[in-house]
Amino acid sequence: MTRPTKEKHILFLLSVAAFGWLIPGAGHLFIKEKTRSIIIFITITLTFCTGIYIGSIGVIDSVGQTPWYVYFAQAMTSPLVIALGYYTAGGGFPVFGWPNEFGQIYTSTAGLLNLLCIINAVYLANLLNTKPTGE
Repeated sequence: MTRPTKEKHILFLLSVAAFGWLIPGAGHLFIKEKTRSIIIFITITLTFCTGIYIGSIGVIDSVGQTPWYVYFAQAMTSPLVIALGYYTAGGGFPVFGWPNEFGQIYTSTAGLLNLLCIINAVYLANLLNTKPTGE
């Protein structure tokens, strides 16, 4: 069995990362880690939805949030969050006080968890393609 070229290997790792960002857990599913993929999808989706439930959709605001990293952390959940950020950018969904803070914490935590899972999927994919062939 021949080893993939360096370009194909990098493209494979980038596709694993892209799938993992598009849908939480899809990067692991792409490398045939079905159980881990299901656990990741359920955990990140429930964490994000809990944040939306607590603080409403107004916690995703790409314009009104002063700390830039909160929106970045939320956007790591999925590209859908970026679309929601454009939808809520007009400020038509005001959220104040504790619900806003807790909602931002939950949605940001979901994004950072997905970032860790993307890194893990790329690492596992790299290990799969760099195993010795038994020569």
